[in-house]
Amino acid sequence: MELASANFAHNQKIPGEYAFAVPDPASHIKLSQNRNPALAWSDLPPGVKSLVLICHDYDVPSRADDVNKEGRTIPALLPRVDFHHWVLVDLDPNSGPVKAGEFSDGVTPRGKKGPEGPRGTRQGINDYTAWFAGDKDMAGNYFGYDGPCPPWNDEIVHHYVFTLYAVDIAKCPVSGIFKGPDVLAAIRGHVLEQASLTGVYSLNPRVRF
Repeated sequence: MELASANFAHNQKIPGEYAFAVPDPASHIKLSQNRNPALAWSDLPPGVKSLVLICHDYDVPSRADDVNKEGRTIPALLPRVDFHHWVLVDLDPNSGPVKAGEFSDGVTPRGKKGPEGPRGTRQGINDYTAWFAGDKDMAGNYFGYDGPCPPWNDEIVHHYVFTLYAVDIAKCPVSGIFKGPDVLAAIRGHVLEQASLTGVYSLNPRVRF
């Protein structure tokens, strides 16, 4: 089983078109096209009834004290935690590749609608939901895909892991508003195979890929 994208190769830079934000010389960052990348799979295992897709960044600072603060940097040695960017379930394995921009095309203040998604899928909320919770202009439930927006003063490159799970159930046993960990717990024991694709991204002009 393999997962690939026409938009970036494994362990290579994700183009800004598929990010939440891109670098800006005047204000550090500006909002981007925020399109989901194209994704295609091959060699699915026998018995697969649906696909689950989860994208997470495992390089998110464990403390927000220095995040995007002038005159400060986020040290490389700071412990890191996961941040989920996309939680997608009930994807028909025979429905064909995910097209670029099919599930997300632009930044939606207060988040895109859900959990119902294209092709009869359901989408969980990503972690921008918590990140924007205190912002009066942006707070809301962020369903579906919202791309990379690492701190512009982080010393390290962030890694975005797209993992596709082939499962033996047609409908993921989650309901209502769900998150990445909820899905991983729900599909435990149902995963036939999985495949991952990793892209890298940074908003810090001093970071070299």
